[in-house]
Amino acid sequence: MALDYRKCAEEIVSHIGGRENVAQAAHCATRLRLVIKDNSKIDKKALENVDGVKGMFENSGQLQLIIGTGTVNKVYDEFLDVTGMTAATKDDVKAAAAAKQPAWKRALKSVGDVFVPILPAIVASGLMMGVVEALGKAIPSFASTDWYSFLDMVANTAFAFLPVIVAVSAARVFGGNIFLAAVIGLMMVHTGLLNGWNVGSEDAINSFFGITTGKIPTWNLFGNFKIGDYVVGSISRHGYQGHVIPVMIAIWFMSKIEKWLHKHVNEMIDLFVVPIVTVFCTALFTFVVIGPIFATLENYVLKGAEWLVQFPPGAMLMGALYPATVVMGLHHMYNVIEAGMLSSVGLNTWMPIASAANFAQFGACLAVGIKCRQAKLKTVAIPSSMSAALGITEPAIFGVNFRFMKPFVFGMIGGACGAVFGAITKIGATAYGVTGIPGYLTIDNAGIYTVLLLISGGIAFLLTMLFWKEDNGEETGDIASKASAKASDEKAPAKDDKAGEEIVAKTVISCSAGEIGQPTKGKIIPYTEIKDETFASGVLGEGVGIEPDEGVVYAPMDGEISSVAESKHAIGITGAEDMELLIHVGVDTVEMKGDGFNTLVAEGDKVVKGQKIMEFDKAKIKAAGKPDTVVVLLTNSDDYEDLKLS
Repeated sequence: MALDYRKCAEEIVSHIGGRENVAQAAHCATRLRLVIKDNSKIDKKALENVDGVKGMFENSGQLQLIIGTGTVNKVYDEFLDVTGMTAATKDDVKAAAAAKQPAWKRALKSVGDVFVPILPAIVASGLMMGVVEALGKAIPSFASTDWYSFLDMVANTAFAFLPVIVAVSAARVFGGNIFLAAVIGLMMVHTGLLNGWNVGSEDAINSFFGITTGKIPTWNLFGNFKIGDYVVGSISRHGYQGHVIPVMIAIWFMSKIEKWLHKHVNEMIDLFVVPIVTVFCTALFTFVVIGPIFATLENYVLKGAEWLVQFPPGAMLMGALYPATVVMGLHHMYNVIEAGMLSSVGLNTWMPIASAANFAQFGACLAVGIKCRQAKLKTVAIPSSMSAALGITEPAIFGVNFRFMKPFVFGMIGGACGAVFGAITKIGATAYGVTGIPGYLTIDNAGIYTVLLLISGGIAFLLTMLFWKEDNGEETGDIASKASAKASDEKAPAKDDKAGEEIVAKTVISCSAGEIGQPTKGKIIPYTEIKDETFASGVLGEGVGIEPDEGVVYAPMDGEISSVAESKHAIGITGAEDMELLIHVGVDTVEMKGDGFNTLVAEGDKVVKGQKIMEFDKAKIKAAGKPDTVVVLLTNSDDYEDLKLS
């Protein structure tokens, strides 16, 4: 009897909480992909009994209903007609699923997404800047050579134009035009504006603008109209070198404006109207709104820091908060404090505080580089930590510590401890502009300074080694994920699982997106020979079956745990290029209700290839009368034309 597509769609809608509970809907070759607003409204048992639904699972925030090839598109058409929804792509559904995450987590992810592509540039530049500056301080005669000037130019280019690089990357993340974004980034470091690193220097201000007041002139676009003390439309004529957050906010705003204009401007005039209006509106927003906010913030931070560093508790607080000001791009203004100290008392006691904060970020980043097993992360973390040791912390903070959050926090703790030690011992420097290892060239007591670096870097290093885990949800900054943390802390696998690495070395599934290893030791069989019609038909995706020799499952690829069955018998992993993998232990083992299964990961955890993720009792599965075949399926195998199976 032919399937009644209309009835199937109507029943699906009724069991998922109705049209109002669906955010997005799309389909692939075999599955209906839905993003649900409130999962508590789903009647899963009823859904599984709908005629035409051959199975269901949740993956990456999506409810996926298995309908079958040649049928799913017809059910989908009826689904759209019943709900009144418009067709969406799989990318639309993925975006909608991601949008369900908390706002703070989406924001933190955006920072990571922006910085990951530009890491090679800032890591290389940061490390080179540290080396060049250290050589210049160690060998004064070298600092006056042409070679020094050339190397200094090469090294600091990425940081001098960091807003441009960040703007282009942010446009890719937020969906804006990368060339318009580049214009905004260039505008923020325009040569007609005072270099942002000189905003606190009266000499630099006077020299640049040809004045004697020591105050940065403004452009008052709307005259002297005031609201309180604020002159509406006033623009301080300085750039944003070294700033990150203002650039990202500006490009986010630009992308929103551009998309809105594309939807509302007639196609005939879109080509020249949209770019002009987008750039003009973004420029106004950036310099009129963001500018005053950050200028005010800089003043408050500067005055607060000047007052706080007079007392050990204040020094401890600034040692902790210093990395946060690096994230906001406000740390360059501290040169004003240092210059003031040198002119008034002849000793720069701010330098040990900054050095403690920077060296702590070095310690945390180094621990990540040593502890992690992902080759790509290790190649970023180790050089970034070296750069931080030389006083250039941006690569370590943006490339590693802030992305994973816990190392960043541990660095703040280490910085606080080192800073209070520096304040108590009253050490200081005879110059400013260098921290970390190059700081030995200006510090007044090398022995105490060594202890300060050991305290700050050592505490951050130890905390990160002890409490940061590469395989839990905290790697994406989710420090509030109690369930994930508990699962990782209580059931974390051994760090060096050689058996797992050897087993998964054999590839069982490969495609253009990557390779999937063998998750458990045993005989490999074609998925068509699995003793279950749903698995054998390929409706859930193509893959392999494994007759296991032992009751252990290892992660067959790097990725994120997208789902863990309540009955603990199945785990979903999302890998590179959105590969969606399902590892299902046994056939009909859901009926065992978790007896004999022990999952070692939780949804949202990051896993690395070869990491132990599940244990199961072969004897209990056999006693229950169930096959113990480990099913390994790429559930979106229809997305890949070059799929190869072992």
